[in-house]
Amino acid sequence: QVQLVESGGGLVQPGGSLRLSCAASGSIRSIDTMGWYRQASGQQRELVADITSGGSTNYADSVKGRFTISRDNAKNTVYLQMNSLEPEDTAVYYCNARNVRELWRGGLYHYWGQGTQVTVSS
Repeated sequence: QVQLVESGGGLVQPGGSLRLSCAASGSIRSIDTMGWYRQASGQQRELVADITSGGSTNYADSVKGRFTISRDNAKNTVYLQMNSLEPEDTAVYYCNARNVRELWRGGLYHYWGQGTQVTVSS
């Protein structure tokens, strides 16, 4: 089994910055893709950004130029640097690990973190 633990959420004023972190732990052999999704109240969960083990990134149009995703493969940790935050960025942010290979069983698995609240308000 694999656990994802997020940190770094909170309350910030419009135009401010936050950095989210997500550390994966457990019986991990490798993780193909790690990413961040968000879900605003009453809305569907949506992709914010993801990054492969090789460093290829993908961003939602709404965050391009403001958010940067990065990853430390040795630590199985993914980061999301969020700048120029807007009230529309307010949501619960979820970490995701996709196509996880584990030490003691075959197959590919997907995991979610518990979510961290980001609130952008003056």
